[in-house]
Amino acid sequence: MPGAEPSYPQAVLDLLGTGRDRPVFEHGPRTVTADELADLVGRISAGLREAGVGPGDGVAVVLGVSPEAFAAIVAVQVVGARMAGVRPGLTPGQLRHLLSHQITAVLVDPSTATPQLRSAAAGRPLLAVGPVDGVPELTATRAYPRTPVPAGRPHDVGRVIYTSGSTGNPKGCLQTYAALGAAWAPYPDRWPPAIRDLAANLDRYLVFGSLSSQVMLEYGILTLAAGGTMVVAEPPRGTEPFFPAAIVRHRATASVITVPRLAKLVAIQRAAPVDLGTLRALLVSGSPLGPARLAEALSVLGPVVYHGYGQTETGMISMLTPAEPTTAPAALASVGRPPAAVEVQVRDGDGRPVPTGVEGELFVRTPAQASGYWADPAETAEVFVDGWVRTRDLARLDADGYLHLLGRARDVVIVNADLQYAGPIERVLASHPDVAEAYVVAAPDEETGEAVHAFVVPAPDRRPEPDVLRDLVRERLGAASSPRHVTFIAEVPVSAAGKPDKRRLLADRRPALP
Repeated sequence: MPGAEPSYPQAVLDLLGTGRDRPVFEHGPRTVTADELADLVGRISAGLREAGVGPGDGVAVVLGVSPEAFAAIVAVQVVGARMAGVRPGLTPGQLRHLLSHQITAVLVDPSTATPQLRSAAAGRPLLAVGPVDGVPELTATRAYPRTPVPAGRPHDVGRVIYTSGSTGNPKGCLQTYAALGAAWAPYPDRWPPAIRDLAANLDRYLVFGSLSSQVMLEYGILTLAAGGTMVVAEPPRGTEPFFPAAIVRHRATASVITVPRLAKLVAIQRAAPVDLGTLRALLVSGSPLGPARLAEALSVLGPVVYHGYGQTETGMISMLTPAEPTTAPAALASVGRPPAAVEVQVRDGDGRPVPTGVEGELFVRTPAQASGYWADPAETAEVFVDGWVRTRDLARLDADGYLHLLGRARDVVIVNADLQYAGPIERVLASHPDVAEAYVVAAPDEETGEAVHAFVVPAPDRRPEPDVLRDLVRERLGAASSPRHVTFIAEVPVSAAGKPDKRRLLADRRPALP
């Protein structure tokens, strides 16, 4: 259609086209320029087309972290296919489940083409990015002489983003090419103020884990648009912690970090500090960061902590920059202000918006939000409501526009048939000066059906009294919310995505602190 905006990922191709000989990836001793990365995209997209992959086809991307992996993701979308990013750490059953989603081909590399993956692929064609025995290598394909033209159609699904799978099989969130084109990352003129602030610090952005991670990929694209370099982190050496070693080794200026890893980094810097002079931005993502933890991190690490909030279904909803708590102290307990492009409503149990300051369930609309779940119409109807995404998070907006998260609408303990929300109990427990983190789960109970079981990570060199914590909750929230059981643990278990995994607290009988 004349005048129509070019299909995604044209914006990424444009960034590579203007980058020329600028370094955009650093992978061990390799430095890859924008021109070289664009050539990889051209070769892989040509190879996909020669393999018969095109608009509407599903391509599972099972790759490590490398320039080739980034190029492959872009190339899958250049040919207009449905890019299904597969995270590491899935069980064989979860992997088979994902690959059953009308997958035409599976992209692998030397690090991922395992016997387990080949078995799970169950005869689906494998295509390689790098040398893999018996598998066609796309990077060896000769690129077409002209710059590839994206073939994605606006209403086709361009990306499937899978949830962590912490409650069973991962859910596939469907993002159309139109939604991908409405995103902010590759378009500096669309950056919200908090993103513009963050982008100035992305000179050397540390990438690790998986580029199928929504956050890792989005901020990689942001780095490209900001003129920075994506730096692939080497695996830890021996027993050394990933952070701060990776920051120091790679002279990183920015990275993504989960709440548990941030807690470990802060503890290490307190006990045996190392020079983190290059670091300017740590984007905390994946789960809420309590105000005490955030204040401690800012105190120990300096003004480098960005607290992001979003969901797989929505992308970024809000972000708190390091400077905001110094000018608005109440912001410390928030996740920042939603930018103008993000609409938010806090609603009551009947779905009606509530006044500012009143708690309720958060509904949002973002420009690049998903449109539903793969093959799950019931869940799609429940979460995607009249153009809004039901986050199932409890929240409130304060008078200054800051968004405060208050727990999960479904994260409940049913005590004598009454719902007790885990979020408020966790916040009360975490407010005690002897508590660093608190996690509440439902434990079976013969008297009340379920009872509150609190797992508490003590603050450094502290040991809170269980009865004091119970009394604190009882005074603030009532007797039914008071923990029947309090277990002290050194750290919370985490999922493959790095998020706190509350299911495992009871399931794996994690050893309590003596």
